[in-house]
Amino acid sequence: MRIRVINGPNLNMLGQRESQIYGSETLGEVEEQLRAVAAELGVDVDFVQSNSEGALIDAIQACRGSHDALIINPGGYTHTSVAIHDALRAAEVPAIEVHVSNIHAREGFRSESITGAACVGIVSGLGTYGYGLALQAAAKLARSRSQG
Repeated sequence: MRIRVINGPNLNMLGQRESQIYGSETLGEVEEQLRAVAAELGVDVDFVQSNSEGALIDAIQACRGSHDALIINPGGYTHTSVAIHDALRAAEVPAIEVHVSNIHAREGFRSESITGAACVGIVSGLGTYGYGLALQAAAKLARSRSQG
C-alpha cells in the first residue's frame, strides 16, 4: 500500500516561520515522524513538497494508478486553486487535506477550502500531529477501498 504526502507553498519553511502559528518542527522532522507511523501501519509513504502549483498538480496526477491514497497540505493554494481541486478529483484516490493551523480561526479568507471539497476529510488545527492522524485515516480508507 502506497500513500503520498504532498506539501505546498511555504511548508518547506516549517520550523522557521511564524512558530506561534505553525510550531517549531521542521518539514524534515514531520516526514521522519510519518515514516515511523507508516512503518507501524505497514504502508509505504513518499513525500513531495513544492512551492509551484503545477508541480503539485503533477504530483497529484502521478498518484492515479500508483498510490492508494494521498495526504495534501496545499498551503495558500487551499483557498485559491480550482486546478488543484480538479486534480484531486481526477486522481481517483482518497485524499485527506491537512492544515497545521486551524484555518477557521484565522483570517476570513483562509476559512474557505476550495481543495478540501475534493477530499474525503480535513484535519485542521492540531499542529503537525494532524499529519499522523491523516496517515492513519488514509491507510484505513485505502485498505477498505481495496477490500471492497
